[in-house]
Amino acid sequence: MFGLLAIYSLGILMHKTPIYLQVKKALNYYLENGQFIFTVALSGGVDSVVLLHIMHGLKQQYPQLDLSAIYVNHGLSDNAHHWQQFCQARCEQLSIDFKAANVIIEPKSRTSIEAQAREARYQALDEHSPSDSVILLGQHLNDQVETFLLRLKRGSGLKGLGAMQQTRVLESGRECYRPLLGVKRSDIEAFAQQFNISHITDESNSNERFDRNFLRQQIVPKLAERFTGFEQCTARSIELLQQQQALLDEYTQQDLAQCINQHQALNIQNMAHYSAIRIANLLRAWLALFTHTMPSQKQLTQIMSQAIHAKADAQMVIELSDGQIRRHQGYLYFVQPSPLAVNIERVTSRELVLNDGQILQCLQGIGIRAPKPDEQVSVRFNCNSARIKPLKKPGSNTLKHWFKDAKVAPWLRAHIPLIFYNDELVQVVGYFISDNHKDDTGFIWEYKS
Repeated sequence: MFGLLAIYSLGILMHKTPIYLQVKKALNYYLENGQFIFTVALSGGVDSVVLLHIMHGLKQQYPQLDLSAIYVNHGLSDNAHHWQQFCQARCEQLSIDFKAANVIIEPKSRTSIEAQAREARYQALDEHSPSDSVILLGQHLNDQVETFLLRLKRGSGLKGLGAMQQTRVLESGRECYRPLLGVKRSDIEAFAQQFNISHITDESNSNERFDRNFLRQQIVPKLAERFTGFEQCTARSIELLQQQQALLDEYTQQDLAQCINQHQALNIQNMAHYSAIRIANLLRAWLALFTHTMPSQKQLTQIMSQAIHAKADAQMVIELSDGQIRRHQGYLYFVQPSPLAVNIERVTSRELVLNDGQILQCLQGIGIRAPKPDEQVSVRFNCNSARIKPLKKPGSNTLKHWFKDAKVAPWLRAHIPLIFYNDELVQVVGYFISDNHKDDTGFIWEYKS
């Protein structure tokens, strides 16, 4: 049990230990830039508990430091509630603000329970930590080595073999930081023993059915015993891989800037002269703007073949897990699923909320005349056969013809609001007004910004 003697010992001795000095050095960037709000992701294991105590010691040197802790309860172990109570008691003893967050893991096909729990944990940490805090994670050098070996086993490329970065940026923009990433597990355990810091042990950590546990129990110890400094050498290789990936990212961003337009579409002609591996790299970087799921090698080859070598007017639709890649007017677009537009058959207001959340408003000005008493106003979608004579266009034709003339992408057409008076098309919002209904002192339908 962590008692008064340990608290006293920590205050006197901890500031001189290598781990404390290493964590302090790792956090110098934040401290020197006035960032003093931190949240420890506390699991109750030795690594996060030691990190909690080191941060408590750091607070003695920096009284302005605002420290809190959060425990994420996945409910995957019968001991989860006990661990939560343990973490809460440690924080109360150190006068550190504590919060627990419960998450529910819904099993999904093709995704391991460990991966789902990890993502749920990050989401909970993001949602429940103080908004201005940096989240501190307890992963250490041995975790890094295990991650590298797991990625090696899966046949990962440069980025995957770079394992864990010291900083992870969540989707919200919040930073997670790993100050113990250069510290061996054995040193962390020795620190806990030196200062009499108790912790819990997750019973699942001994289950070698999990690949990480097998590496931890059977493989890494033998490699470390056989090869002196194995963990540090692996960490050095990982750092070099990360540097090489960072360099590649710089060149990739230059390629992306040369080929992408304001609509985040890729200019096919601009990238056509690149080598095949450079195009593949560019496509992955472009897709990463929209999705975390990268295409298979077969899909990537298909995208490159259809994008570069197909005829200019060829239609291209490649289905990915969470969207489509489409080709239009010499550009590649990533099209994400959207709900089918719903007609509004009787318009009685000058402001309408569409089922996709966008708002249409009717403003006075140059546009179409007001409806006559016997004309019912409606908003419809996907009426390609409807005819209209657009203002300053020759003759009447179908909406399909005018969309093609205006180079409107096919997948956008069904979501463009069409204003009807009875069954007569009078305005295509954002594109055309009917020449037969024009009125300089009339009305115009527009999206509300």
